[in-house]
Amino acid sequence: MISPSQDQLRLDKALVEAVPEFSRSYLQQLLAQGMVRLQGRTASKPAARVRTGDLVEVELRPTAQSQAFRPEPMPLCVLYEDEHLLVVDKPAGLVVHPAPGHWSGTLLNGLLARDPKASELPRAGIVHRLDMDTSGLMVVARTRQAMDALVRQIAAREVSRQYLALVHNPWIGATPRTVALPVGRDPRTRLRMAVVDLAQHAGKEARTDVECLSSSAEGCVVRCTLHTGRTHQIRVHMAALGHPLVADVLYGGTVVPALKRQALHAYRLRLCHPITGEWMQWQSLPASDIGAAVQAWGLSYNSAL
Repeated sequence: MISPSQDQLRLDKALVEAVPEFSRSYLQQLLAQGMVRLQGRTASKPAARVRTGDLVEVELRPTAQSQAFRPEPMPLCVLYEDEHLLVVDKPAGLVVHPAPGHWSGTLLNGLLARDPKASELPRAGIVHRLDMDTSGLMVVARTRQAMDALVRQIAAREVSRQYLALVHNPWIGATPRTVALPVGRDPRTRLRMAVVDLAQHAGKEARTDVECLSSSAEGCVVRCTLHTGRTHQIRVHMAALGHPLVADVLYGGTVVPALKRQALHAYRLRLCHPITGEWMQWQSLPASDIGAAVQAWGLSYNSAL
């Protein structure tokens, strides 16, 4: 019922005041879907004015976002598992965590289906992420004790993460090479990250060690060791070196016949077990699409294995 204080308000504003636990955009969606009735009639115009005493009825419907944290069975490649953690080899194309445009079919959904206890943990135990089109190793906590310890290790840079990448242009100069360039949101294109001047733009210090393993006229295979974990860090740093990742069109890479996604694979993971204190290491071969592209250029990553 519309109160005297709401007289002559826009309908969408009156709805926000009546049910503040829902966002204005969500309520506007309900209006557009015919789920709101004003004085018994379907109302679809957010700007419609309401009067004191008007009866407004709203039929709430679940949104894709509200249903994002649901178990969804899916095949997962698990390399290691105990009662405290598991290590998965994520395929390219799998989103790690629900986000706009990907509210279902994520690794989180698969973890919830695999282990009901995962619902008791923030983000189902996910402590770090890989881009959707980056393949490779991820550690996932299975208990809160393990999760807290892994988060501390990652923050202290005690977890070693190494990647293999196929990049454009032959390698010139010394190897390995340390790239220490701050990374932040690209001030010109908000969908990208970029190397930024911290005196002028928001960003964070970032460091990557890069080692050339094999080089040819077309490009080279590099091993990247992360010391920080900024969004798109390797992709941004390699582009800054003049070696954008193959097929990474967002940062200047070019698609090749054998490869339709960025040529980046998290191939080695080393950490101290959060409960036992034992140092453990896992390794994963790059996916077949990266392997085919590497062979097509007469290159090899065998020295890294």
